[in-house]
Amino acid sequence: MAQKNFKHVICIENTDYLASLEKRKLYEALPGTTALNRGFIRVIDESGEDYLYPSDYFMDANLTKETQAALTNVAF
Repeated sequence: MAQKNFKHVICIENTDYLASLEKRKLYEALPGTTALNRGFIRVIDESGEDYLYPSDYFMDANLTKETQAALTNVAF
């Protein structure tokens, strides 16, 4: 499996997505500007699948590259 370049984000809102998102939880977001330009972000949620969610439901976790790499390597 090819390694993807994940970005880590923190959920700050989950209205309308209570079963899929947990506030204050760290999530992996897939790169892509098309969704962001439309106000969405592609996040791997509680189901393990990636879905589009409103981008204002998340904030960047601002992790160091080393921490981000370690989290991504642990996930796979």
